[in-house]
Amino acid sequence: MTTPATPPRLELRHASKRFGEVRALIDASLTLRRGEVHALLGENGAGKSTLVKILAGVHQPDGGELLVDGQPCRFARPSAAIAAGIAVIYQEPTLFPDLSIAENIYMGRQPLDRIGRIRYDVMEQAVEEMLVSLGVQLKAAQLVRGLSIADQQVVEIAKALSLNANVLIMDEPTAALSKPEVERLFAIAERLRDAGVAILFITHRLEEVFRLTQRITIMRDGAAVHFAATSEMDHDSIVAKMVGRDLATYYPKVDVVPGEVALSVNKLTRRGVFKNISFDVRRGEIVALAGLVGAGRSEVARAIFGIDPVDGGEVLVQGKRLQLGKPALAVNAGLALVPEDRRQQGLALDLPIARNASLTVLARLGRHGLISANTERQLAAHWGGKLKLKAHTMDVAAGTLSGGNQQKVVLGKWLATNPHVLIIDEPTRGIDVGAKAEVYQTLTDLVQAGMAVLMISSELPEVLGMADRVLVMCEGRITADIPRSEANEERIMAAALGQAEQPLRRAA
Repeated sequence: MTTPATPPRLELRHASKRFGEVRALIDASLTLRRGEVHALLGENGAGKSTLVKILAGVHQPDGGELLVDGQPCRFARPSAAIAAGIAVIYQEPTLFPDLSIAENIYMGRQPLDRIGRIRYDVMEQAVEEMLVSLGVQLKAAQLVRGLSIADQQVVEIAKALSLNANVLIMDEPTAALSKPEVERLFAIAERLRDAGVAILFITHRLEEVFRLTQRITIMRDGAAVHFAATSEMDHDSIVAKMVGRDLATYYPKVDVVPGEVALSVNKLTRRGVFKNISFDVRRGEIVALAGLVGAGRSEVARAIFGIDPVDGGEVLVQGKRLQLGKPALAVNAGLALVPEDRRQQGLALDLPIARNASLTVLARLGRHGLISANTERQLAAHWGGKLKLKAHTMDVAAGTLSGGNQQKVVLGKWLATNPHVLIIDEPTRGIDVGAKAEVYQTLTDLVQAGMAVLMISSELPEVLGMADRVLVMCEGRITADIPRSEANEERIMAAALGQAEQPLRRAA
């Protein structure tokens, strides 16, 4: 049991770390106590990853002090951190797919009998007991191949417990999980917390911070700048500490007078997915498409752009009917789609930023079938400057960028087509608050310049902060059309659950 006299399980004091000319950490401090979930927050580039790698023994600090149970330590390698009871659970587990759960957990340290044969019965019984203690339905003899990311994370947690870990570092563990999977992970974290494990939880999702954690450390520019109990903070105060500026401009939405209809969707239907979807988006207007996961929002966007087939309805861009099912014609008509999954659908991760930025306008850039690398770099640099892209050169692979900068590359790629209508699906998913603010400012600038924006978002504060109108979907239908002045979380959620309906407002 932790008492005021009990030293912290782990404490990092005034750590610094330099990589060449880059100062990754300047003054990083962190205190983890038994039986507590502690949030580590900060923008991409704030130093969180470097701090975690120091705790995991991957990097050694240039200065500062690390203490475990009050005793000074220095981990020369990851095995030393593991021996001290520190384990890291990463966003994407690294397991052997063709081995069983038990074999993965006991890799390299299997129990043996007197003649050196592996005692599978002993190993699997121990793993079964661990899985039961975590409250999951997995079986020790199951192959890892075919397990979901959520189940693989459970295996990683069980492996950590088998090594007697009492400090668990969870680095963006929920990024690829569904809501039920997140809740199961949180239930496991709470079990471990109640058993006395110290948990460091790293996330960009602030609702998870308030749901799970007891204390917060906020980093900015390589330094720990704020320490507080979670109960003492709210969303705005956390964001203000992370970005180091006034939040009055966080949602920089300005009032605009909408212009002519740029996108008109009439009775769009895809059997079993969505039905009779009708709405207009006008120039200078941000229309948000809200609703629960599975309501059909992304499917509507893909159908408008021509990626997915439809069974009926029509789409008009600038008053001209669009031939559906042909994305190339959609682009020519002035539509642009920034997809929800930027890594799988928006970027060629192994290609340079410059090549990614030019993919949508190759025909325009080419001469006699050839494209100048310098022309590509100039295009990328142009949009990179407008979107405040952080990259040393346009020749680095897009996959090496942070989530926020990857989103800027995708956005820039589509803005290079000079669209009339921008459809942007989950514009800030998985990016830090600083990058979010920059994306919001970009959207504001675009509508002020006369573009029409259809924004699909699962984040209600984002919807309320940026949208001129909110269309709410439930089970493949639009159940509400709410103007900005009347929108609030309660009305949106009621419509998303099918509890309220409101007549659709069409442009005059």
